[in-house]
Amino acid sequence: MAATASTAAAAAPCYDTPEGVDVRGRYDPAFAPVLTRGALAFVAGLQREFRGAVRHAMERRREAQRRYDAGEPPRFDPATRVVREGEWRCAPVPPAFADRTVEITGPAEPRKMVINALNSGAKVFMADFEDALSPTWENLMNGQVNLRDAVAGTITFRDAARGREYRLNDQTTKLFVRPRGWHLPEAHILIDGEPAIGCLVDFGLYFFHNHAAFRAGQGAGLGPFFYLPKMEHSREARIWNGVFERAEQTAGIERGSIRATVLVETLPAVFQMDEILYELRDHSVGLNCGRWDYIFSYVKTFRAHPDRLLPDRALVGMGQHFMRSYSHLLIRTCHRRGVHAMGGMAAQIPIKDDAAANEAALELVRKDKLREARAGHDGTWAAHPGLIPAIREVFEGHLGGRPNQIGDDAPAGQEAVTAEDLIQPPRGARTVDGLRLNARVGVQYLAAWLAGSGSVPLYNLMEDAATAEISRVQNWQWLRHGAALDAGGVEVRATPELLARVMEEEMARIQAEVGPKRFRQGRYAEAGRIFSRQCTAPELDDFLTLDAYNLIVVYHPGGASPCKL
Repeated sequence: MAATASTAAAAAPCYDTPEGVDVRGRYDPAFAPVLTRGALAFVAGLQREFRGAVRHAMERRREAQRRYDAGEPPRFDPATRVVREGEWRCAPVPPAFADRTVEITGPAEPRKMVINALNSGAKVFMADFEDALSPTWENLMNGQVNLRDAVAGTITFRDAARGREYRLNDQTTKLFVRPRGWHLPEAHILIDGEPAIGCLVDFGLYFFHNHAAFRAGQGAGLGPFFYLPKMEHSREARIWNGVFERAEQTAGIERGSIRATVLVETLPAVFQMDEILYELRDHSVGLNCGRWDYIFSYVKTFRAHPDRLLPDRALVGMGQHFMRSYSHLLIRTCHRRGVHAMGGMAAQIPIKDDAAANEAALELVRKDKLREARAGHDGTWAAHPGLIPAIREVFEGHLGGRPNQIGDDAPAGQEAVTAEDLIQPPRGARTVDGLRLNARVGVQYLAAWLAGSGSVPLYNLMEDAATAEISRVQNWQWLRHGAALDAGGVEVRATPELLARVMEEEMARIQAEVGPKRFRQGRYAEAGRIFSRQCTAPELDDFLTLDAYNLIVVYHPGGASPCKL
């Protein structure tokens, strides 16, 4: 006699979930040790305690954007002047983490990439659940498995095609983890009937399963360590501080054991750096110049203002006054408060078939990193292990044996940074070629993201969601305001008709570059439609990945719900 649907579903393997938690992602026995009843209860407890504060913070973001649209620029808050002018300092940087001269970033999945990053020779590996990871269920859960095994020192990977075994070296980099931003949901896990807050899933599962491995240090400030993305205001840092304190209390570890570096990657946040550090002062180890997202945020913040149009993406570097001012203010703020001031990403990847071009790219990296070191940064980021020796040589040469520059004064010649410095319009040409490159990069990144890859090598650069966002919002901004674009000496206006023609031509170019078979099998056509729609939308979508998220959400009947029938 055939089993009924109910009995068959009830017999299916499933996750053991506490009351009010429903796991809709695919059941996998490899994920079950991560999605334990205790871990899910911990995540649910965090969501129930902090979801009201998160909702309030997201609404305040929207209110602030409405003010920016109406003409009010971001500014230093008069109400928190006492914090900015006070002489307080953050908790001391743990000696084991004093040297962060070069850090490598990459997604928490695939497994081989995690091993290579930990073996890279960098001082820190930031394992990413955010911009470098497409948040499919499999990626997120495999990432948690990878990090659990990495912390335990047992992570290995066998590449059957190459007949090679990957395992950890005796000496590895120190591990930081970047959860998603406050705005992103986790639709595969429902808590009290609503999607979980993505960053609390990422943080909660990792902390719950791994905090005990850091207790051997027997002291505050010895981990776990995190990078915190996409904040716009210190109220969002206050929520994170509450999460950390709740986690420490639950685990029975000393207050201040958890430490975090905040990425300053939104324009509003640069006016809140002192306040952000103050809220996290017992848990902070610094700020980072998330410069690609910062450019994206500049456009988004000033989306309603035609006098704030960016030039071509390639021209918006650290030489632009508003970018240089942002870097200098971050360094001064961090050093005054006794924590690390981390530099931006070097996105270049080795050019294997052209030695001259590869050396030229490395020289650009060296110059950029020397600029950062001379400005006062204590360390910086690399997207590829091949960049680490060159970057380490630059920073170590400048530091002369010191681990960082925290105790140093600002370099001579650096003027005080004003609010006007931070919002000065960038200069440079806007071209049809820039529109084309944005389209080509944006479509290819989005196609890869939809297919499950969040870190994508394109044209000798490692692209992630941040650089794809620049491509999208810049095209939107130019079209929204009818920007004048240089087309080989002829001025044309950015219009939907121009974009449609460019998209048709660039889609054909992408197909020629990747090949017809890969183009057909990939999600390029779908990505092209999404990118075109977002570039021509009447209102700018907040995030490319938030808009496209539902396209990668897959519910499976083998999750928690069927077990409860």
